[in-house]
Amino acid sequence: MRTDENGAGEPAVNDERRAWAPERAGGDPFDEIFHPVAERVLARCDAVLRIGGASDGADRMVDVARRLGKTVFTSIEDIR
Repeated sequence: MRTDENGAGEPAVNDERRAWAPERAGGDPFDEIFHPVAERVLARCDAVLRIGGASDGADRMVDVARRLGKTVFTSIEDIR
């Protein structure tokens, strides 16, 4: 999570900012490209906000964040 010019939170990595197109990638782009990049980004984050429903990938990122000693929030209200 980072803040925009107005101080609002926004994801550090999202579909609009990804530098790859899964439809052109071979194999599983999430395992081969997205997750390794996201794990490197996590190393630079202060904390993680885990929202939404079931997601093996999001759970994986939370596990990595915890191993890195990052704070993991599960509600936006916890951040405020």
